[in-house]
Amino acid sequence: MTRRAPILLALLAAPLPAAASAQPSEAPIAVPSGQPVSLIETIIGAPGPEGLTARFRFLAPEIARETGRISFAEAAPDMLHLCESYALPRLAEPGPQVSQIIISLSDRVVPFGQAAPEATQFFEAYRPEGGHCIWEGF
Repeated sequence: MTRRAPILLALLAAPLPAAASAQPSEAPIAVPSGQPVSLIETIIGAPGPEGLTARFRFLAPEIARETGRISFAEAAPDMLHLCESYALPRLAEPGPQVSQIIISLSDRVVPFGQAAPEATQFFEAYRPEGGHCIWEGF
C-alpha cells in the first residue's frame, strides 16, 4: 500500500454527517432577530450546483406566514449568523472541502427534498472563504 492509500481509506471510512434525524435539536440557537431557532438536520454530500455542499436545516417557527413575526428581511441576518457561527465551525478541516453552504429556515419540519407548499421556508447559499460566509444568491 502506498502512503496515500491509508489516508484515502481513513477519509472514506470517516463518517460524514449525512442526513441526521429530521427532528429539531433541544437547545435553541441564538440569532440576531431573537427568534427561537433549532437545528433540524445537517446534510453533507448531497449534490449541489457548486460541488460538495453542506446543508444546515433549522426550525424557525416565527417565520410562519400567518402566525409568525419574522420576515425574510429580518431572517436574512440570522442565516448569515448561522452560517458563520454555527455551520463553519462544524465543517471538517481535514478532508473534502465544502464549496457551498446552504442555510435553510423552516416554520415546520419538512423532510429533505419533499415539497411542502403549506410550509414557509427561507434559503440562502454561501461560499466559505477565509473563515467567513460569502453570500451567493440563488
